[in-house]
This record gives sequence, C-alpha cells and structure tokens, in this order.
Amino acid sequence: MRRFFARASRHVGFQIGAVLLLLFVGTALVSIFWTPHAVDELQMRAKLMPSSAAYPLGTDHLGRDVLSRIMVGAQTSIAVGLIAVGIGMSAGVALGAWAAARGGWVDEALSRTSDLIFAFPAVLIAILITSVLGASAQNAILAIAIFNIPVFARVTRGAALSMWSRDFVRAATAMGQGPLGITVRHVLPNIASVLIVQATIQFAVAILAEAGLSYLGLGAQPPVPSWGRMLRDAQTYIFQAPELAVWPGLAIALAVLGLNMLGDGLRDLLDPRLRLLRVG
Repeated sequence: MRRFFARASRHVGFQIGAVLLLLFVGTALVSIFWTPHAVDELQMRAKLMPSSAAYPLGTDHLGRDVLSRIMVGAQTSIAVGLIAVGIGMSAGVALGAWAAARGGWVDEALSRTSDLIFAFPAVLIAILITSVLGASAQNAILAIAIFNIPVFARVTRGAALSMWSRDFVRAATAMGQGPLGITVRHVLPNIASVLIVQATIQFAVAILAEAGLSYLGLGAQPPVPSWGRMLRDAQTYIFQAPELAVWPGLAIALAVLGLNMLGDGLRDLLDPRLRLLRVG
C-alpha cells in the first residue's frame, strides 16, 4: 500500500482526478446537512438574479438558489451512479466469471448477447426502457444498470480467461478444486484491479447517462434536483441568464473529468505493464 501511494504521489492525472472526486463527494455530503437555501424555496421576486452575496451562483426562473440545487444535485448523481454501477457490476461480474469458467455454449451465449446489446447506443437503450416503464429516478437507475451488465460481463470474461491459462490456476485444478472455488479464491482476486478501474469509468458514464435522461425528462422528477433537468430548464432562458446553463454543465463536466482521470490513473498504477512506462 505504501508503494502504491508513493507512485500515486508522482501521477499528476491521478491526483487531479482524486481532488475532483473528493470535491464532488464532499459537496454531496455537505448538502445532506447544509445548503445556503432550501432547494425548493420559491422566491418569485428574486427570479433570474445574477450572482450576489445572498445567491453566489444566482437564482433560476422560480427564484430558487442555484448553488443549493447544484449541491443537492450531486447527491442525485452519486446515488444513481453508485446503485446502477453496483447492480451492473454484481450481475456482470457473476455472468462473466461463469462464462469464463464454463466455456462452451455459456461463453458463446454471453458473447453474442453482449454483442447484440452493444449494437445499440447506451442512451438509446436507456430512453427505450424509461419510456416503457415511466420517467423516474428508479427507472433511470434500472436502465443504466442494464447496460452496465454486459460491459462488466465482457471485461470480467476477458480478464478471467487470461487467469484460467495461468499455471497457478492449473495447479489448483490438478489439486481437485472446482470451478467455483478457483473463481472465488484465485481468479476474482487477481482481476479485482481491472474491475475497479472499469467501475470508475462506468461511474462517469452513469453520471452522463443520468444527466441525459433528466434533460429529456426521463430521469429524476421534480422536486428532486438534477443537473440534467437544470440544464433543460436553463435552455428557455439561455439569452436572459446564460449562467443558468453554465453551472450545472460545469458540474457535470468536472465530475466526469475527475472520474475519468482517476480511472486512467488507477489503470496506470495497478497495471504492471503501464506502471514503469508512465509512472516510474
């Protein structure tokens, strides 16, 4: 662990990503206990106000404090990302590990199903699911999770197959260990770093997907603040108050940038083939 942090201290991209992620998570945590104003407090006399001491980021078309809604919107993004990636990762890792261990028709069926799902854009699948089930944060989570399943299944399958060809796995097989025991004791611990990096990247994708669905009116519904819905509301007033679109857009960009840089940094630090090339 000490060696990891020593390498991380020399990786600028990882450090920037970690700082942005801490800012993202810290904002969400602070908003649980405190915001400058109530997120649903309407002040029609103060609508579309520019930045001021009372409203650091101004107010929206209903007089609500933009900073407070940005802060609470971080909660929505984190909740959707964590749950959707958690569901997709749990199911996808199980399916991918099973396919790698069994091979044959199980492996072939998983590969072909993944190819079929990947033939359609992720956002299109999410829009289809939320359109059928109805617009809500729960259905947005389900839609994003469903797309994450084949992503993790394919990554797990590829990484697990390389483990099954290793000598220590063959030795475990020769000693009589079954596929389940080998997968749990030897395969999954050795591909954990790959899965962690992929989870970080998919978290960023989930935030973008949630913002896109909310922008289309298919994600979190009012009065729950969402960065995507804030962008949607801001487009009507883009000429009167263009900053209304700047702040949620900047929040999305920084959150996604931080997660992507963190994921790239983790890949460089955890992959021994890249470690010497980029870090040391």
